Amino acid sequence: MSIAIITGSAGLIGSEASAFFAKQGLDVVGIDNNMRRVFFGDDASTSWNRQRLEESLGSHYRHVEIDIRDFEAITKLFKEYGSEIALVIHTAAQPSHDWAAREPLTDFTVNANGTLHLLEATRLHAPDAVFIFTSTNKVYGDTPNRLPLVEKEYRWEIEPGHTYEPGIREDMSIDHTLHSLFGASKVAADVLVQEYGRYFQMKTACFRGGCLTGPKHSGTQLHGFLAYLMKCTVTGKPYTVNGYKGKQVRDNIHSADLIRAFYEFFKAPRVAEVYNTGGGRYSNCSMLEGIQMCEEIAGRKLNWNYADNNRIGDHIWWISDNSKFSKHYPNWKMQYNVRQILQEIYEFNKERWPQESV
Repeated sequence: MSIAIITGSAGLIGSEASAFFAKQGLDVVGIDNNMRRVFFGDDASTSWNRQRLEESLGSHYRHVEIDIRDFEAITKLFKEYGSEIALVIHTAAQPSHDWAAREPLTDFTVNANGTLHLLEATRLHAPDAVFIFTSTNKVYGDTPNRLPLVEKEYRWEIEPGHTYEPGIREDMSIDHTLHSLFGASKVAADVLVQEYGRYFQMKTACFRGGCLTGPKHSGTQLHGFLAYLMKCTVTGKPYTVNGYKGKQVRDNIHSADLIRAFYEFFKAPRVAEVYNTGGGRYSNCSMLEGIQMCEEIAGRKLNWNYADNNRIGDHIWWISDNSKFSKHYPNWKMQYNVRQILQEIYEFNKERWPQESV
């Protein structure tokens, strides 16, 4: 039986990947020690999702509470399965640039050192495995904020005719920019994944995501904007919009659409690839547009306020250009737009969230 090792397996992308690849006939070994609760508090705990995986996947899922910073434990696990490992999907991370500024050492050791540990363990014990890394658009720092933008009623938009009008490509520089400490740690991890591919001819890929979202996201104030926005709308919890007049734009990709992209790469892997992967022009919204959609779907007003100061390094406008990946894997098509994503988030969580607030 082929093995898929998935880090952050109880999180949004990890749990979606665990369920998907188990259905493809792989046995899944999930690595997750619920660090999301440490980062963001009890509301962000992923223990409920771990329990759901164990119940639904049964013997096809083994959960291991390992900290990816523990190289000895990681290598022991990889050595146990060896050449049976066909796939490694690395989603575990400290994902917030606000949080990274509070504890830079923790952020870097989780994001950069943890990735190095997984790459080296793969090289030593499963060098033929496909290695997929969930990187981030924050590797480009705040360079997107230097694009020529036009202010519209509810959003910022790029100047018509600009080369990035269809979305931002992988040729945007990652140099001479304010990354945030989170962005810097993810750059280190991203480059390591590329280098292990090129230097050791390993089948690696960095998927530089925009906003990754879906109904199983344990959204919090510092991470998981769409899920947290809907959660606040449903529960009445106050929400703060930070800067840019609430017109900042994000593309949003459903976790299921991202996992299907992973699957296409797994079936026909390449060496040291980098892909911008987000909702693109198909699925994006501004903060104001997102609020309006949440209110329409939930049938109630969001209790929100505005703070004029934007978060340091935050993007004003980000839309991914997915054309490189689509060219390499033409069978991949997105199925979810923002409204469909929000509707699914609402339906999945509308009864669970109020119970959490009691």
